[in-house]
Amino acid sequence: MRLRSRWLAFPLTFVATALTIPTAFAQDALPNHLPKRLVADYGYWSKYQTPPYSHAQIPYYMLTHINHDGVSFDAKGTLSVPDGFIEPELNEQAHARGVKVLLLLGGDFTGLESSGDVKTLVDNIAAFEKQYHYDGVDMDWEYPATTGDRNFFVELMKALRESNPSYTLSIDIPPWGVPEYDPYYDVKHLQLSLNYFNIMMYDCAGPWDQYGQLNSPIFWDYHDPAPWECVPGGSAQEAADYFLKYVPAKQLNMGTPFYGYYYTPIKKIFEECPAWVLNNPNNDDTCGNSVLTLNYGPNIKPLINQKGWYTLYDPIAYVPYMLKKNGSDGYITYDDFFSTYFRVWYSDWDRGLGGTFMWSIDEDYDGHSQDLLNAMYTGTLTGP
Repeated sequence: MRLRSRWLAFPLTFVATALTIPTAFAQDALPNHLPKRLVADYGYWSKYQTPPYSHAQIPYYMLTHINHDGVSFDAKGTLSVPDGFIEPELNEQAHARGVKVLLLLGGDFTGLESSGDVKTLVDNIAAFEKQYHYDGVDMDWEYPATTGDRNFFVELMKALRESNPSYTLSIDIPPWGVPEYDPYYDVKHLQLSLNYFNIMMYDCAGPWDQYGQLNSPIFWDYHDPAPWECVPGGSAQEAADYFLKYVPAKQLNMGTPFYGYYYTPIKKIFEECPAWVLNNPNNDDTCGNSVLTLNYGPNIKPLINQKGWYTLYDPIAYVPYMLKKNGSDGYITYDDFFSTYFRVWYSDWDRGLGGTFMWSIDEDYDGHSQDLLNAMYTGTLTGP
């Protein structure tokens, strides 16, 4: 691993963030003696993966909340629950450790907006939560695109709050989702219904790019030749800067990825995908299918400084990437223990946010251990 000198010169100062924006919800009392939220996104499908990951593998003592993903809804407010989603042991074991379990919901938002069946959805959620002992909802709408959507999202979350004041409510929001950059997120009014926002600070890289980006920079590297592919909000620092203008720090969770992207046809950071890729009419002048998604535990961890790969750190963004030792094609952007730890420490303790979350908890699992979750847990406990 090549750790460049700028890292050693970085001043590790703790900054207290003082905000005056009122909010209806104080920081919840947190389980497991954790001083900040540590929220896990958990998809029901992960128990069918290799290696399998289910309620039995989750280290509940490291967490405060779990977002259980897989249920959706249609334009009439009817819930769609896939086979295999119901996992009673998840809720039982989480609750035994004081950890709350939320339904992570997505669906036909615009259809529901048109149908006006919000009450049906709210009632169906309430019945499901009561029957299976859930504690609230994490709503994932990617993305509101009209003024009507903006107002409807506020209405929907307000209706959920009024249906049960005890719910823990959150939404997943992109790092640019503030009024100065996206008029379709009304964070001022959303925060009145929500316990917190989950800032999706990842996917700066991906098949939709033309260049080999960094997946989740902690600080923005100004050497990036295509900033339009990630900014605004293209780093944890910038996302925190934007949201702290509008939302109290205690209502913000910073996201971190447990996966990365493998650009197969390039051999250095920020390189453009070659013409033979970009000229493919099926991928719309992006790197397209030449970019592979890799989970950290089973796919990335075995390559770190092994099997012909070596790791470097971007000296500005403070995240790692991998290249081939022989100089052949291959570039992987990912996060390791150190960058994950530092992102959590920076978000929780330097910027004073209410916590962090990851997408997703299973992607860190190699069949035996979870390095990145351990990094998050350590960073959460390492206070000022």
